[in-house]
Parts: sequence; structure tokens; C-alpha cells
Amino acid sequence: MADEGDGPKDRELTEKEKKEIAKWFLANAPTGEIQYVAKDVRALIADDHLYGTAAAEAFPLFNKAHLVVLEMPNRSGDVIISSFGEIDKDKYLDPRTAQVATVDHVKQICTKVRPATDEELSSAYVEDFRFAVDSELCKYVVDTYPKGASSVYCTRGKDVDGPGADFDLAVVISASKTSPQNFCNGSWRSIWTLEFKDDLQSVEVNGKIQVVAHYFEEGNVQLDAKNECRDSTILQSPDDCAIALTSIICHHEAEYMASLEEAYLHLPDTTFKDLRRKLPVTRTLFPWQNTLQFSLNRDISREFGIGK
Repeated sequence: MADEGDGPKDRELTEKEKKEIAKWFLANAPTGEIQYVAKDVRALIADDHLYGTAAAEAFPLFNKAHLVVLEMPNRSGDVIISSFGEIDKDKYLDPRTAQVATVDHVKQICTKVRPATDEELSSAYVEDFRFAVDSELCKYVVDTYPKGASSVYCTRGKDVDGPGADFDLAVVISASKTSPQNFCNGSWRSIWTLEFKDDLQSVEVNGKIQVVAHYFEEGNVQLDAKNECRDSTILQSPDDCAIALTSIICHHEAEYMASLEEAYLHLPDTTFKDLRRKLPVTRTLFPWQNTLQFSLNRDISREFGIGK
């Protein structure tokens, strides 16, 4: 019989492996919780240089994936950290104020801003459409999301100087509510691609919506819901296009939120029951008649202001 010492020994992780593990935990932190995760990861690694390397790679991924909103200096506006406005690894365009913000990803702050160059902005023709959509969208976001931000970017054809050519806009909406004292954090993120097709005199709309929530009072419940949708409208004047496109976005987002709320209402009769045996080891039946006390719909709606 082989001695216990002859078996495989625990292998020490390499620095590269430690960095990749730390990077994974940071990049996959729940909304509003990356700084808490970072504190624990840093303590576990016990190597400031290794942690710094992992954080420098993970934080930009997290910030862009979560569409983190940062306030620019002098309260000149907010910049959304997204791939659509990314000029380089730490500079992001805010089309609304025509400024480029320099950000510190790890500290999640905006350190300085500068005016955007002509090359970084759209032509006057495209800007008319971008500005009109942005203005109309702002009204919708203010009315719908208590702590929401939005931006509209030109992603293709920004040099188009008149009718006869195609161009694309991207609408980004980001709203989050962090309430760690109530063990509840979450966010709403939606991206809408608007394809202006001159030959067809139409605008094709493709939307991607993601709702995430983390509820961790005496447990760990996470929601990660995604939805995609398509629609279209006719190509009109900038102002008319803006009204029609915002109406489409509003319709699909409201419809998806209604479907989520409907699903929450049926959780006690479906999902919750499937998660438990009818008679647990305590030999006591679960009180299904009082499942409202476990209502995620009530708690999430109250904490995030969803549907208001």
C-alpha cells in the first residue's frame, strides 16, 4: 500500500494563474460591488504588484460591460464608459457635451476632460439626427429611470455630409441602484443600434436589454435577464425620426419590464416550489400560502425604482 506521502501534492499556483483568477473575480463582480470584491481579492493575493496588474486589466472590462456612468469635472456632465465612445484605453467621448473624458478605471473617477476634435465628432448632417435623438431620449430616460443616464453615438458614417448615404447611431441607456445597506444592488442596461438606410428610406432598430440584480440578505439571489428585439420606422426629418425612435425604444422597454414583473408574480407558484422538496428534512411543510413574504418583485421594485 502506497504511503500517503506518495500521492499527488498540492501545486502552488503561478503568478499568471493567480492574476487570471483575480481578474475573473473582479470582472464578474455584481453591479456596484467591484470595490468590495477588490478589497477581498487584494487581501487574498497579498501581493500589491500582482493585484495592480489584475485590476488594471479587469476594471476596464467591468466598467464597459456595466456601462458605468462617471461625473465629469466641474459638473459639466456625465460620461458613460462604453465601447462606442472609447477613443483609447482611458479616454471616452461624450457626444452630448463634445468632450473627451480621461478616466481612472480602478478608482472609477473622471480625472480631466478636453474638447473633442473635429475628427472625433460627426458631420453636421449626421449630428442633426444624433442631437435630435439624444434630446428626445433624455426626456424619456429622466421620466423612466430615477438614476439613469443615456448617450447617443455615431458608430458608422460619421463623415456623411448629406442625403444619399447610410449611417448608424447607437443609443446607450444605463441605470443603476446600489443599496448595499439593504443587501440589494442592480442595474438596467440597454443598447439600441439604429441603422439609417437611405436607399430604403427606413431606420432599422435592434435592441439588447439586460437587467441584473443581486439580493444577498441571508442568501445569494442573482437575476441576469436578457432580451433582444427588432423594429423599424421610416426615414424622416431629424425631429420626426427622434420622436418615432424614442417611442419604439419606450414601447419595447416597457413591454419587457412588464414581462419581468409578470414572471416575478408567478415565482411563488413555479420557480420557488421547484427549488424545494415538498417535505424537507424538518418534516415541516413549506408555508406556500405566505410566500408573499419572500417577494423579490416587491423588494427589487422598491429598491431600484423599477417600473415607476
